[in-house]
Amino acid sequence: MDNFDVIIVGGGLAGLTAAIHLKRENYNVAVFESKPYPHHKVCGEYVSNEVIPYLEFLGISLPQTFQINEMLLSLEKGKVLKAKLPMGGFGLSRYTFDHLLYQRAMGLGAIVFTKSVTSISYEKDNFRVGIESGKEYTSKFVIGAYGKRGVLDKDLKRHFIQKKSPWLAVKAHYKLDSFPDNLVAIHNFRGGYGGLSKTESGAVNFCYLVTYDSFKREKDIDGFNQNIIARNPYLGKFLNDAEILFEQPLTIGQISFHKKKPVENHIIMCGDTAGLIHPLCGNGMAMAIHSAKIASESIHAYFKNGFQNRLQLERDYEIQWQHMFAKRLWMGRQLQAVLLNPRLSNLAMGILANSPYIVNKLIKDTHGQIIQCS
Repeated sequence: MDNFDVIIVGGGLAGLTAAIHLKRENYNVAVFESKPYPHHKVCGEYVSNEVIPYLEFLGISLPQTFQINEMLLSLEKGKVLKAKLPMGGFGLSRYTFDHLLYQRAMGLGAIVFTKSVTSISYEKDNFRVGIESGKEYTSKFVIGAYGKRGVLDKDLKRHFIQKKSPWLAVKAHYKLDSFPDNLVAIHNFRGGYGGLSKTESGAVNFCYLVTYDSFKREKDIDGFNQNIIARNPYLGKFLNDAEILFEQPLTIGQISFHKKKPVENHIIMCGDTAGLIHPLCGNGMAMAIHSAKIASESIHAYFKNGFQNRLQLERDYEIQWQHMFAKRLWMGRQLQAVLLNPRLSNLAMGILANSPYIVNKLIKDTHGQIIQCS
């Protein structure tokens, strides 16, 4: 079948969640994902509990994993802040989570192509989606869920793609049995910061974000870990005690935190494709899932209401997206700016250490409410 109600470009959390939701409403859905499942992705792998009711609504049974309800934040010189996470979350690797969603989508009848999309065009109220072989597929709607940055962004001439993106992310799993099961730790170092938390396998995920300027002074990842990251005493002890479980760390470059539009050329953007929150906020995975819900409900309303005006649907989606996520993204930008400025971060840590109310407010402002389902 070459024609679909909805084509979803990208088979990560947002894309697969949208596929599941729309298949439950009996639409013909295709997902295009460039890599076969399962596979690892660069990600913090901490998921806010706000998504659990919605995942249950979609019929997704999560595996047994670790419940995370405490946060630790440290600066390069060792100054530390601890706090409870009011809503809490759980640790789940993308290797397991994406594969779980993929199996659910396939079980509902979604068609998943392991192919890369090279072009998306819109004309006469329909889309044409092209792949590398030259073959084209058509659909009434396209959801863009292809991640932080892709070649399609250049083709679509998205504004953010014209700006410099100085960020590099690195991720690997480690074995360290003594790492607390219920903790997510965020540790600062020169030019970046990294997060540590346990996944469902018991492995500790270490994912960090760093500027190219800081990273390029060292020859490779091992050198950067030893000479820069290990200056933070918490990270130095972790790297000394832990055993890496990957043959090589995963990396992703040119990560952009610039503002993006939730709708481009009539394509409904979800997850990181619509807007990327700074990893220190720990809410990116939940936002991806929630954005897929909003997009799916908007498309369903369009079909159910007898093909209402597409532009109205797009406006409504943008309004809902901004309402749900704009404040979190703004807050993430402010917090990262403070964390990466040594003078400001030390001053802020001194204030926060004596202000539990402010700490709780910051945590709340970077997370959402429990996602309601009907």
